[in-house]
Amino acid sequence: MSDMKTDLTKILAISGQSGLFLYISQARSGAIVESLADKKRSSFGMSSKITSLADISIYTDEEEVKLQQVFLNMKEVLGEDDAPSAKSSPEELKAFFGKALPTYDRDRFYVSHMKKVVEWYNCLKKYASLDFEETETAQTEDQEQA
Repeated sequence: MSDMKTDLTKILAISGQSGLFLYISQARSGAIVESLADKKRSSFGMSSKITSLADISIYTDEEEVKLQQVFLNMKEVLGEDDAPSAKSSPEELKAFFGKALPTYDRDRFYVSHMKKVVEWYNCLKKYASLDFEETETAQTEDQEQA
């Protein structure tokens, strides 16, 4: 486990690819990334659907909750344990998110999404850190109070 904090703005999910990737740099043709799991570098063109985990939110009954907050809730429920496997039954996944995010929107947060979230959580836990960089909004608020 590294004592580095994870900056979710640099952690990417790439459509059609399993696992998570660390953003390394911009290339003429797109982005150069490194797989968190095997540290292999590759580049993905502009046509690839690349999403930063910082940009992902989960629907709840009241609002959308940033993925980072969902991960923190999960960590609170799980302690040092791994999240349920993505191969868990839909019932098991729903029961787990019922604890970690009790108000999740039953109509819009699908089991397919839950599978991705638990996969990402376990990937970050294993290869990065669940200790996250403060987001820019938190830093901005601190500066305004100074």
